[in-house]
Amino acid sequence: FATVLLFSVCSHSYRLLCHPHYIVDIGKTQFNMSLFYSNIRRRPRPGEISLSHRGVLFLDELPEFDKRTLEILRQPMEDGHVTISRSAGTFSFPAQFMMIGAMNPCPCGYYGFEEKGRSCHCAPYQVQRYAHRISGPLMDRVDLFCEARRIEYDDLTTKKEVENSYTIRERVLKAREFQQERYKSTEIKNADLTPAQIKKFCCLDIDASKLMAEAYEKLKLSARAYSRMMKVSRTIADLDLSENIEEKHLAEALQFRTIPLFQRS
Repeated sequence: FATVLLFSVCSHSYRLLCHPHYIVDIGKTQFNMSLFYSNIRRRPRPGEISLSHRGVLFLDELPEFDKRTLEILRQPMEDGHVTISRSAGTFSFPAQFMMIGAMNPCPCGYYGFEEKGRSCHCAPYQVQRYAHRISGPLMDRVDLFCEARRIEYDDLTTKKEVENSYTIRERVLKAREFQQERYKSTEIKNADLTPAQIKKFCCLDIDASKLMAEAYEKLKLSARAYSRMMKVSRTIADLDLSENIEEKHLAEALQFRTIPLFQRS
């Protein structure tokens, strides 16, 4: 109900996906704030991230967004709400969204595809500058990284069977039921776990504990990244209907934590 109320305040129909565009009119000292709020009669109204509450915020061409906008996005991603202070008062809007960002590996889009007959025309400094538009603190708040490679022709034309959406949905529902049984005395989900709850509910077996200790040191993980990885591992274990987080569950979570090649250049 609260989510639908947000949309009625903004005179929008309810939708599960918000897809704001990066092209905005940016002055020397001001930049677009529509992601966070809009002004109606000098009173802030919920912006795109609040309209994405309990839904998906898809930011395509992520590095093309103004860097200041992306940096302000960090706090709502962490806290689940956005606070706006104006002369009329302080306003707080909910903003618990799933943020999905998409970006090319470089300005021309072909970095890392040299072996496929295409060549990147960007200078090394251009690749670095493009990748560094996404700051380390923002990346630290991202749970999953996925590098989408070029699809081969045989993969497009093959008739091999793949898991369909219905089957995936059934697996997810079973995992949710398994999760709800664990948290039946509360209303939390894996994403809501506090550090104390992570210690209680994210139990690693012996092999997984050794792997976590090794990964923490080798990858130089922050405490925030550790917490996020534990939550992802807990979710992967839930999909396996496993009470404990095993080594294979943590290993899969570590794969999703691997930074794409162009971000490491």
